[in-house]
Amino acid sequence: MQIRLPTEERQAEIVAAALKLAREHSPVSITTSALAAAIGVSQGAVFKHFPTKDAIWLAAMQWVRERLLLKLHEAARAEATAPEGLEAVFRAHVAFVIAHPGAPRIMFHELQQPTDSPVKQEVRALLQAYRQLLLGLFQAGVKNGQLPAGLDQEAAATLFVGIVQGLVMQSMLTGKPAAMKAQADSVFALYLRGIRVAA
Repeated sequence: MQIRLPTEERQAEIVAAALKLAREHSPVSITTSALAAAIGVSQGAVFKHFPTKDAIWLAAMQWVRERLLLKLHEAARAEATAPEGLEAVFRAHVAFVIAHPGAPRIMFHELQQPTDSPVKQEVRALLQAYRQLLLGLFQAGVKNGQLPAGLDQEAAATLFVGIVQGLVMQSMLTGKPAAMKAQADSVFALYLRGIRVAA
């Protein structure tokens, strides 16, 4: 027997199911009937809350953007220095991907599509906000003498995001997201040494 939930709760349940299914399957192969089965409702009930499958992926990406940025900002604020803040952001991102391995699958799938879309715009907004957070930390670190004055902050931000993406890609290839944690410390230590001597 289906339990009637308020619209927002049911939408959240569908989004959670989409992210969970994306752990093991490509987003393109996840059907609305699979989503319906995952939460124990009819396919019609899914369409009652989302008009299209694309609308589900958009809601999922919005959820990822909001939750990930919240975690990253909380991590940065909790530390006293910019280098400590950068490390906390790095660890928070790794922890988020380990907890939600379906999120990067959705992102990478969408970025492969040749046309622009609302989902791709959400990914772009996430990356732009992420870069702004990193640039703020770099600027604070330079101002306080914790990072070199000659640091190329744009390049440092690109490299930071690229390192996380590289770890994510490797974890997706092996099917072991938790393996990221074992590599994270040494990878970040190497990154931090690099930006501290940059000029």
